[in-house]
Amino acid sequence: QVHLVESGGGLVQPGDSLKLSCAISGRFDRSAARAWFRQPPGKEREFVAAISRTGGYTYYADSVKGRSIISKDDARNPLTLQLNSLKPDDTAVYYCALGERVISSTLRLPSAYNIWGQGTQVIVSS
Repeated sequence: QVHLVESGGGLVQPGDSLKLSCAISGRFDRSAARAWFRQPPGKEREFVAAISRTGGYTYYADSVKGRSIISKDDARNPLTLQLNSLKPDDTAVYYCALGERVISSTLRLPSAYNIWGQGTQVIVSS
């Protein structure tokens, strides 16, 4: 059974940076797409960023483009998300996800991912 565990969340001030990590345990399909989603308070889960199985392609939501970097390292910590210039609107629970049947037209959809972590809380407040 595959388990995803996020870490790195916390309370930060506007303008700060955070690096979220997602550790993957268990046997999983390494060709699976990997992504970060977030769920702001009172809102639905939304796409943040995704990375292709080879790491050669990355995708970002407009809300974080230019101030975030998604990366993966199969040898160590499989998935990270660097968030810079944080804003109060970035406040959310952040989830990592694996999708074994994700295609380009579905990679921004939560329903395309079949394995999820429990989430890590990020609060951006002064």
